[in-house]
Amino acid sequence: MPFDLPTLRKIAYGVFAFFSFVVFCLTIARLAYTNNLPRGDPLNRGGGTSMARPRHASLRHPVYLLHLPDPDIVELLVTSMMSMAWASFLIYTIHKRVEGNLVSTFRGELVGLAIIWLFWIVGTSIATTFWGNLGFCSEFEACRVLSAIVAFSWLAWLTLTLISGVSVTFIIANGALLEPLHGQWIPALPRDLETGSQYTERNPRSRPVSTGA
Repeated sequence: MPFDLPTLRKIAYGVFAFFSFVVFCLTIARLAYTNNLPRGDPLNRGGGTSMARPRHASLRHPVYLLHLPDPDIVELLVTSMMSMAWASFLIYTIHKRVEGNLVSTFRGELVGLAIIWLFWIVGTSIATTFWGNLGFCSEFEACRVLSAIVAFSWLAWLTLTLISGVSVTFIIANGALLEPLHGQWIPALPRDLETGSQYTERNPRSRPVSTGA
């Protein structure tokens, strides 16, 4: 059975979209919780009115989790939305063999991947710094949600890194930086040798996959 790289890439982008969707749902849940925290909730400083922190209390204690930098949750929410849109576009582009626009080449894919990769690594690193070890408050649902956000953010980042590695390897092996990112092309053949291949004809400006020179 021949190796089908386009199908593999579509599956990889599908997995990436799934992890991004999970992060999207979890960050929505986290924001909904922190924006509607009941007055008597144990994470709302025990329901008290004093905003002073007792000397013996740690900023990592459950009652202070609300006051950690939740802007990172917003960043991960935006990143997950960007990722789902990007993955959907790439799956469509590969499946339909779309060509002719600015982001339909491998170069366009790498630019998009680099931007989203940076968003993921920044947001996930910050989340891990604050919420990477919440085992001490696992009885609270809020802590479990934060731990899940950290875990699935790393999974999304890891999947994106693997996708980027596959694309870079393909580009280097085939000199395909400016080629259609669907990766389903062959060098142009003489008319009398054309066989109605399922692949699109390669851009005449491109170098062949391999040359004798």
